[in-house]
Amino acid sequence: MKALLILILFHGSLLVTACAQTDSADRLKITLSSPLNYQVFQRQTKAVGTIIIAGQLEVQGHTALTNLDRLEACLIGNTVTNAWAPLPFDNRVRRFRGELAAPAGGWYRLEIRLTGHGLVAWTATVEHVGVGELFLVAGQSNSANHGEEKQSAKSPLVVAYSILDGHWQPARDPEPGASGKGGSFLPAFGDAMTAHFQVPVGLVALGVGSTSVREWLPAGDAMAAPPTTGMNTITTGSNQWVCTGALFDKIVAAEKTFGPHGFRALLWHQGESDSRQPPDREITPAQYRMYLQRVIESSRTAAGWRVPWFVAQASYHTPEDQSTPELCAAQKSLVTDGLALAGPATDQLGPEFRQNNGRGIHFNARGLQRHGQLWAEAVTPWLEQQSADK
Repeated sequence: MKALLILILFHGSLLVTACAQTDSADRLKITLSSPLNYQVFQRQTKAVGTIIIAGQLEVQGHTALTNLDRLEACLIGNTVTNAWAPLPFDNRVRRFRGELAAPAGGWYRLEIRLTGHGLVAWTATVEHVGVGELFLVAGQSNSANHGEEKQSAKSPLVVAYSILDGHWQPARDPEPGASGKGGSFLPAFGDAMTAHFQVPVGLVALGVGSTSVREWLPAGDAMAAPPTTGMNTITTGSNQWVCTGALFDKIVAAEKTFGPHGFRALLWHQGESDSRQPPDREITPAQYRMYLQRVIESSRTAAGWRVPWFVAQASYHTPEDQSTPELCAAQKSLVTDGLALAGPATDQLGPEFRQNNGRGIHFNARGLQRHGQLWAEAVTPWLEQQSADK
């Protein structure tokens, strides 16, 4: 006897309703892996990007896949025509993947359906899908969630992605994937970018508090001295230390999640943990530059494309020691030599922008907002040029 089977499937934050006409002992299960709710796809030009639609079919019982012959998708939004577009589908293959060109702009609702002989066998709806800008953010505490007050993006177009569980969500602190339980500059940065470019902005937080540049090296790379915390290092002999590569692998995992040119740039904010350290833990500015260059170039090799890196000038250590010019010069030299792009010079954010009434190294609420604005001011002119070239 035939029966109408309705399956409710969850993947990430996406609710999928699957309907299939089957025998009572049959099961047709379809898992949609892309897009997920609130997912942002990097635009390739100023006006257009590509939405990836991917999933997997699982059949139990005697359901005949030969009856399934057409996979279609429809974008619903103010700037698109609500028409069904065919996607590649072969009923002999359990996995499917297709691409749908879409205008950059606000959120769209995406509807997908699988049909057989003109009858709808399965449908799915993703309520929020966007084409806009994606940024990876790495470094130490001031790139992560260690600010004095949690922040939330004012724009509904600013979202965050967790490299830990593949979940997308509106950007509100603490941002998933980074250390700390406090505030970050990411909501303010996202708001400024969205206000300027009028597209969704996706943020991938990777920062880990108190980390030295040495701790972001690839696995097995030697360092001249261990970082102050001793994290992410292995002692291999007398006065010999190497990096575990755990944090570098975190960057690579994020790069590979989105693929070649699948995000716009990586924003690097780090330096405080390499400024004014104890003599037995300190590295020279020249060594700092060498290590960061190694991280940048290795990340590009692993990603398979020349990932743009923005490097901030950051060395603020204490209210009494607000800058290490030599370290900032090392960071700037990567820009001068064409290895990186210029991020903000954040040592200018003095005690009035810092936590604990100016006594801390992390930012207060005002500082987090200003920090995000400074990042937007650094990235916007370059991104405008990138958009104008296409």
